[in-house]
Amino acid sequence: MGSTGHLLVAGAPELVTRARSRLDELESRWSRFRAGSELCLLNASPGRWVQLSPPTAALVRQAVRAWEVTGGLFDPTVLPALESAGYTHSFEALPHEGPTGPASVPAPGCAGIEIQGDRVRLPAGVRLDLGGIGKGYAADLVAEELVAAGAAGVCVNLGGDVRTSGAAPGADAWVVAVEDEARPGTDLAWLALTDGAVATSTRLRRRWRRQERVLHHLIDPGSGAPATSDVASVSVVAGETHWAEVLAKAALIAGLPAGVALLETHGVAGLLVTEDGTAHRAGPWERFVSWTPNCGGTSPASAG
Repeated sequence: MGSTGHLLVAGAPELVTRARSRLDELESRWSRFRAGSELCLLNASPGRWVQLSPPTAALVRQAVRAWEVTGGLFDPTVLPALESAGYTHSFEALPHEGPTGPASVPAPGCAGIEIQGDRVRLPAGVRLDLGGIGKGYAADLVAEELVAAGAAGVCVNLGGDVRTSGAAPGADAWVVAVEDEARPGTDLAWLALTDGAVATSTRLRRRWRRQERVLHHLIDPGSGAPATSDVASVSVVAGETHWAEVLAKAALIAGLPAGVALLETHGVAGLLVTEDGTAHRAGPWERFVSWTPNCGGTSPASAG
């Protein structure tokens, strides 16, 4: 799904091999950059029922639910808008300069999507991008399956969407660094997690230029254009990785006051960083913090 992954498993070495195979399988089903994926098949079949595998149908169901509970701030139907902005290939293959595409239009939303069991029907004009929520959902699935298979502890990191479960080797908790997106190589905080998840959305990465404009991949569904709120990045701690990913993206698009309110309404912890570099906490953020640059200590490792 266009990202680097890391698997840390306390248990038998063969569990890592099993998890890698599972991630390859999910990538083959959910990538919009693979013509034979289930997602591409679904997007190419407007108005027709498409039989999907249970994991893919569950992911589509979760994406529609996320659209509903965020009031449309998270919207998987932004794919045409992403392509209009120029995000047409996997990011590492994307030209960083190019012509501007068609004028942006609002995302159509999920209201017309029908789901019956493992079958999904998209209305005409609706195509899905499951990249962000897919990474989070894959991290959740793999972590749960590894623990069920006997792993004592697991940390799955897919493109910065991190899920932890079970015991961390030699420690009471898994420690996850939240990088300062404006200053790569430095950290904003270290979070101590046992069973939980953290995800970050930012408009400071995955950027490219189109006719003197700097664009990014976080689309505001209301306009169909890259988001222009006062928030540059949002990190969220939640029970599930895909839920943390959804709320981080929604809070960034909403902007500072509404974003804080959104996170607190849903009972999660978050850190919203505005363009001037100021960090704003939401919910019980401090409950998870084990280190910050201002705590008087030294970060025990580099950012990552």
